[in-house]
Amino acid sequence: MNEFELIQNYFNWPLSDPTIELGIGDDAGIFDLDSGYQLVTTTDTLSEGVHFFKDTTPEDIAYKSLAVNLSDIAAMGATAKYFTLAITLPKLDENWLEHFSKSLKKASKKYNVSLIGGDTTRGALNITITMMGIVEKSKAIKRSGAMNGDNIYVSGDIGDAALCLKKINEAEKPHKAEMLRLNKPIPRLELGIAINGIASSCVDISDGLEQDLSHIIKASRVGAMIDVQKLPLSQSMANYIADNDDWSLVVCGGDDYELCFTAPESCHSEIMKIAKICKIRVTKIGVINDSKKLKIKGYDGHSKSYQHF
Repeated sequence: MNEFELIQNYFNWPLSDPTIELGIGDDAGIFDLDSGYQLVTTTDTLSEGVHFFKDTTPEDIAYKSLAVNLSDIAAMGATAKYFTLAITLPKLDENWLEHFSKSLKKASKKYNVSLIGGDTTRGALNITITMMGIVEKSKAIKRSGAMNGDNIYVSGDIGDAALCLKKINEAEKPHKAEMLRLNKPIPRLELGIAINGIASSCVDISDGLEQDLSHIIKASRVGAMIDVQKLPLSQSMANYIADNDDWSLVVCGGDDYELCFTAPESCHSEIMKIAKICKIRVTKIGVINDSKKLKIKGYDGHSKSYQHF
């Protein structure tokens, strides 16, 4: 099987989006963009041994590769539309490809996004997805809009993926729910769209709350105070902290893919209503100030968030 047969057999899916003029099969894809909208694009690479273990199933690799990119689109308050896939394989394994492609197709259907192109090559296992979305012109939620006095919010629970990794590295069996948080994060697309026009800034928590909130602080030229006692925890994480007095996994652990966003206090009731409609837990964890620093009440700050290099 050559490269073109691989693409044809596993990734040339029927396209139902009428805005796509040309998908897989030419040198590039073509799609229409409605007047008054901007294109939002993001790219993430997942590498074996760095972002997933060697024994991670192809189904989980496919899902997570898509989900982490969708999470970036959610943080911008945009609607996800199209994606490209670049896949590097150490060998041609048709069984692996069959399971990977079926999972990717299922996830793309769930989140209503279309595969419009990509590339394949030989090498260490790497999956790179470029995701594209649309948003009304000048309406994207940026990291740079936080204002003094804004509340700071987090969706869902945080720290469970880091707890899962810790258990695996210490040869302890993680709970099923923790494995799901690591391998199958839920991109908060509905919430991102719902808070567009309300949130003053937003970031997805991929490298850890401390580091990702610091991106907002730096871009917005503000400071922040958050309280560890207000951070949203699963029962499993709450038990871990009670036993170990260790907040580092919650503050610094990566792979949460929840949204951290800011909004004026006057919008608090509306945000809580949105959370209820979206059926997502949203928690106020602190307040933006003018200190130009991030202060975390109840945390000594010895651990560090995830660094790529």
